[in-house]
Amino acid sequence: MNRIAYRNCRIAPIDASQQPRDTVHALVIGSGASIEWVGNDRDIPSDLAITGQVDLGGRLVTPALIDCHTHLVHGGNRASEFEMRLQGASYEQIARAGGGIMSTVNATRGRSVEQLVAEALPRLDAMLAEGVSTVEIKSGYGLNIETEINMLRAARRLGEIRQVRIVTTWLAAHALPPEYAGRADAYIQDVAITGLRQAHAQRLVDTVDGFCESIAFDRDQIARVFDAARAMGLPLRLHAEQLSNSGGAEMAARKGALSADHLEYLDDRGIAAMARAGTVAVLLPGAYYTLRETQAPPVDALRRAKVPIAIASDANPGSSPLTSPLLTMNMACTLFGLTPAEALAGMTVNAARALGLGDRGLLQVGMRGDLAVWDVEHPAELACRMGFNPLWKRIIGGQA
Repeated sequence: MNRIAYRNCRIAPIDASQQPRDTVHALVIGSGASIEWVGNDRDIPSDLAITGQVDLGGRLVTPALIDCHTHLVHGGNRASEFEMRLQGASYEQIARAGGGIMSTVNATRGRSVEQLVAEALPRLDAMLAEGVSTVEIKSGYGLNIETEINMLRAARRLGEIRQVRIVTTWLAAHALPPEYAGRADAYIQDVAITGLRQAHAQRLVDTVDGFCESIAFDRDQIARVFDAARAMGLPLRLHAEQLSNSGGAEMAARKGALSADHLEYLDDRGIAAMARAGTVAVLLPGAYYTLRETQAPPVDALRRAKVPIAIASDANPGSSPLTSPLLTMNMACTLFGLTPAEALAGMTVNAARALGLGDRGLLQVGMRGDLAVWDVEHPAELACRMGFNPLWKRIIGGQA
């Protein structure tokens, strides 16, 4: 059995109340890809039968980063909308004029799985280069069963050709395509639910999401999708309270959702429901920045209610063309007032919770040996710098 000791490192605390540790640490990772021992470098037990050692040169070690909300698989780009927003057009105005999500739908339909993989791969590689080990990828740019399923096939393929865990999410309830204009209930049944059953039967779905908003679907329509997903034993997540307060987060929490995401217009009832249910708040500063929003998520209220806060890139071609987890952390601090420690927890342990993954996000015995090794003195540097990548090495399952 291979058992590698990663020695001479400093382990960053994933807890806002702790200070960085100056103690020289080591981690031992076995061939089962999990951490078997963590502690002072001097105290590695002799009976662990170490078969290899790696000197990390005193560098800082964190759990590998987790991006828990992305739309990485799609066709085309929406650079023209960037120009429209600069001229004053709002997200809703662009969407109602046939842009927004539907623009990407038109570019994605007809793409083969191979084409979708080829277009998504550079975006994924940009994330891996900044220490990411786990990425959630949604469908939602097909809005017909064939394309939605092909998007999930492409996401699965990305996890086969790169050393990364991909979590797939069914998001057919993302927007209403023109062929179903005025027939949203029929779309929910014909595509969102029927397609979900087919994708689940093909083992392509890990979680189920929806967009609960005035330009998308209402609570009752999303609840129908969620009830179908729960009958299949699938975890739930929700785009909620991004542009208005629709009560989606409260509904999602009542349904036991893993997370509610965006949350700029989240109210006290939604916060209380999320706190009771243990639903993670996933904040997406890239979309807030790109759309030039002015109402930030209620971070202080979430803190007081002890709702876990995760952050994610929301990488997508329109409202958040962001593939840098480090810049995401910086934005979460600068725009939303998170501390650097909260931002790091938001892209590690709380991001894992938002995906229902209890085996990663912390450097503890029994957790996966997914590490990011950084050339920094203090963990706050990860959120402080912009346009600079201090990653020294990404170690996945104990393998560098």
